[in-house]
Amino acid sequence: MKVQELREMSADQLQEALIEARKEQFNLRMQQSRDEGQKPHLHKEVRHRIARIKTIMREAQGGKNA
Repeated sequence: MKVQELREMSADQLQEALIEARKEQFNLRMQQSRDEGQKPHLHKEVRHRIARIKTIMREAQGGKNA
């Protein structure tokens, strides 16, 4: 998901995207623990997606919690 697409989302949509990304991160960790992790590069991608979403959420708040 691109940054511009994230900026166009509402706060509720961003929260939902964050929850989905965290679920994906959890599932990747579980796969890795069972030695099923076929694509280790996905861990980094999900981590970056979570960071992007959280950054956009903070920007939308006006930097109150930064």
